Amino acid sequence: MSASDTGGVKPMSIAGRMVRERERLIGMTDEERAWRKQWLKDLEIHHGPRAVPALERELQNPIKRFYRMPLDKLCDVLTPVLGHGRAFAIRFWTGKIGLFLGAVYGGFYYFKYNQNDWTRKGGWRVVSSRVACNPGDPGFPQLSERTKPSDYGARGFKKSPI
Repeated sequence: MSASDTGGVKPMSIAGRMVRERERLIGMTDEERAWRKQWLKDLEIHHGPRAVPALERELQNPIKRFYRMPLDKLCDVLTPVLGHGRAFAIRFWTGKIGLFLGAVYGGFYYFKYNQNDWTRKGGWRVVSSRVACNPGDPGFPQLSERTKPSDYGARGFKKSPI
């Protein structure tokens, strides 16, 4: 069974007999002309977004409205000056750039202050490899900087100020 009684087809034409050019050429009364003029005017599509505050409140929960509020206010201030399209683009890209910078700063902070060293078990451990040294390169028999067995696995203990 279909979702509608007519199977997705309109049950009747709302355009009336005036939708066909031949019918209009036969002759139209003043009432039909007024109806046709109003019908054509009703078909015009209004461009641009329509903001319905009640619908926005219904679709966005209070938490989302709270964290969107600062950039929405910025967009409201810029709209009379720049127009809705440009103001919305600035609002959109400001949010994306802010999230990106926050992630970069958060990652930098985490890697700087949460390193895996001898004082803790957790955190990121950064290990650098030796530079490759092939036969014929200057300083070919490159030896390791670790000269004693206590140099291995020190995890920064020898550099500590203790």
